[in-house]
Amino acid sequence: MTKKPNSSNSRKASAQPHYHQTARELQAFGTVTSVMPLQLIEPVRLEMTEQLNQLLADTMTLRDLYKKSHWQVSGATFYQLHLLFDKHYEEQSEIVDAIAERIQLLGGISIAMAADVAELTRIPRPPKGREEVPVQLSRLLDAHEIIITHCRELAERATKLEDAGTNDLVVSDVLRPSELQSWFLSEHLVDAPLVEAEPLRESA
Repeated sequence: MTKKPNSSNSRKASAQPHYHQTARELQAFGTVTSVMPLQLIEPVRLEMTEQLNQLLADTMTLRDLYKKSHWQVSGATFYQLHLLFDKHYEEQSEIVDAIAERIQLLGGISIAMAADVAELTRIPRPPKGREEVPVQLSRLLDAHEIIITHCRELAERATKLEDAGTNDLVVSDVLRPSELQSWFLSEHLVDAPLVEAEPLRESA
């Protein structure tokens, strides 16, 4: 009996690229793979990936808000804020990658495209135009507050579900850097004299 050649093995090698390929999705968004050696049951991984995708969407939005501020900042504090915003942007980019990798590690699918981020994020969209520095700083601080609040809730929930890895990620890689960046931003909103200190006043 003649065996039918295996289609995958019967193709002839060629240097010609295969363009315009399509195929079904390997895994649908909002699902987790069924076999993972993490000792975390599927409902836990489903809940954690959903929560982490929300955190990812907000973090990607904050990251891009920093880049917008970096490009559009102006005024007397231009130089230091131009550098600070870009530094925070780079740090947020690392956080984005860490969150996305955790989602994939849990067997889920991380969001990636701008349209999906815009649909999911809870951070308000800024105008396209340039804004004053205090408004830029306030927008960034408000975004940090949304993320920090979610981090505290998610860390507590992960602990209850015995997902120590997600708890560690959220606290160490997202919450603490966000707190630190918030501090750096808020110090720029202190109404302190720039050139001449206020004179001391004698107490009555």
